[in-house]
Amino acid sequence: MRRALVLAAGLGSRLRSVAGDLPKPLIPFGGAPVLAHNLRWLAGQGVSEVWINLHYAADAIRAEIGDGSAFGLKVTYVFEPELLGTAGALGNIRQVATEPMLVVYGDSLVRCDLAALTERHAARGAEVTVALFDQDSHPHTGIAGGRVELASDGAIVRFVEGGTVTGPALVNAGVYAISPSVLDLIPPGFSDFGKDVFPAMLAQGRRLDGWIIDEAGFCLGLDTPQSYANGTALLARGRVTL
Repeated sequence: MRRALVLAAGLGSRLRSVAGDLPKPLIPFGGAPVLAHNLRWLAGQGVSEVWINLHYAADAIRAEIGDGSAFGLKVTYVFEPELLGTAGALGNIRQVATEPMLVVYGDSLVRCDLAALTERHAARGAEVTVALFDQDSHPHTGIAGGRVELASDGAIVRFVEGGTVTGPALVNAGVYAISPSVLDLIPPGFSDFGKDVFPAMLAQGRRLDGWIIDEAGFCLGLDTPQSYANGTALLARGRVTL
């Protein structure tokens, strides 16, 4: 996929002791802001156009990232006067979401084979394919999105949003391949993938797939001082490489 939405509008309230006034996507990690790592990764995986949603400290993010040319990307910023949520941010650019595109959480660090993700998405005919990490085998920081149960064919049969990494071993890594057909489930205004869109898909019997990231992949959620410290320790021990 050549297009991606990178979510960068969060307030980062829980990370103030680490970040100060910086927005979460600009927190330094491994020698560069988290968002910069993500943009370099996307460019290296074949993405050429990126939309970044903004809210808190929007000018600081624009100043740091610029037009994206330093990363080999064309970057378009979308300012949200009021937060729209993870899905609402995609709904807000529905006019350009005319082909399958990626959604990436800009304040986490994930590494996986995006070509394999997009190939799986196309082959299965899913409306959304969620990249998943296995908490028992992939490096992670203990912060989780939804915990997921898969059917034998890769369809998601249960999605439990929020909390720490407990329950099912497979966890939402915050990287999605999304087809335009899912936009009908995203109304104007605030909407969240984990709390609104994914449950609606399951209730309607629509194709929501999971894809387990490759063995070399990882997911570093950096939402709290403890998870940031955990990620720093993984990096120092060579468990993850940026």
